[in-house]
Amino acid sequence: MNFTWDWEIAWDVLPDLLRGLVITIEATVVGMVIAAILGLLIALAMRAPTRWVRGPLRLVVDFIRMTPLLVQLVFAWLLLVDVPPLVIGFGVLGVHYATYMSEVYRAGIEAVPRGQWEAATALNLPKGRTWRAVVLPQAIRNTLPGLGNYAVSMFKETPYLFAITVVEMYQAAQQYGALTYSYVEPITMVGLLFLIVSYPAALLVRRMETRLA
Repeated sequence: MNFTWDWEIAWDVLPDLLRGLVITIEATVVGMVIAAILGLLIALAMRAPTRWVRGPLRLVVDFIRMTPLLVQLVFAWLLLVDVPPLVIGFGVLGVHYATYMSEVYRAGIEAVPRGQWEAATALNLPKGRTWRAVVLPQAIRNTLPGLGNYAVSMFKETPYLFAITVVEMYQAAQQYGALTYSYVEPITMVGLLFLIVSYPAALLVRRMETRLA
């Protein structure tokens, strides 16, 4: 089969793809906010002294990690019929990645030097202030590169939202192709737009990792 590139089609589909890109970025940003906050809460809860908290939470976290994101999206969409699909996408992306980010936070917390904990104890700082003023600022600084990598990964997984009828970039390309029977240009343009956004972001994360090392 001989494929030829048509610039007219490429320019014609570009506005639809850019609208899809806005939705893709919106889903990534909102999903990351949810994941970053929820992931930190999970990491803190996993340090609870009682196993009755840690045990059930570990089961939930492992279940979410071991089931595909696509299945989670479709299940939530079928279950929450009155919720807008994009909102479901925000929530599922956020919860799914929160389970991974919790491990990044855990590693960051454990990387705080023991002397910092001992110094806070020697100064008789309350436990809450120790976490807010001593532990979390250092832990979050250590986790920034890891969180950045997950942000890039989430951005690249937003095409799964097509399964719940969200018209992000990939779905916009598919819809255009279904109407015009031209798929090469739309899908190629989607790949290029993903590259244009994700590659600089990945370089930024790498530079951040180098500076914080």
